[in-house]
Amino acid sequence: MLRMKTRAQFQAVLAGTTVARTSHFALHRRVIDPADSSRPSEPGRHPAPLFDGEGPWLGAMVPKRWARRAVTRNAIKRQIYQVSAGAELGAQQAAFLVRLRAAFDKARFPSASSPALKLAVREELQRLFERAK
Repeated sequence: MLRMKTRAQFQAVLAGTTVARTSHFALHRRVIDPADSSRPSEPGRHPAPLFDGEGPWLGAMVPKRWARRAVTRNAIKRQIYQVSAGAELGAQQAAFLVRLRAAFDKARFPSASSPALKLAVREELQRLFERAK
C-alpha cells in the first residue's frame, strides 16, 4: 500500500466520499481514474499525475485539535498504518484517508501513549475497516 504525501492528494481524497465512520474516525475514499488524476500544472509544464503507481493509497490525518501531544498523534498514525495493512483494500484502485474526528477521553486515557489507548485505537480502526467493506 502506497502512502499519500502531498497536500493535493489529501485534499482530493477528502473531496471524495466518506465510506465509514466510528465514534473517533472517518474513512474517506476516492476512486483513482488514470484519465482524471492529474493535478493542475504550472504554465509550460506537463500535468503530473496525482496518484502515480498501482495499488491502493493510504493517508492518515490526525489533527492537533483532537490529539494535542505529538506522541499521541504518532502512536495513532502507527496504528492506522498497521491495521490498514491487514485490511482487504489491496484489490481496489482507490485512495483512502483515515481521519481522526474526535478526541479520546483524557479521563479514561491519561497517558499520552498507553497500551490501553493503543488497544482502543486498534479495535476502533478494525471496526472502521470492517464497515468499509
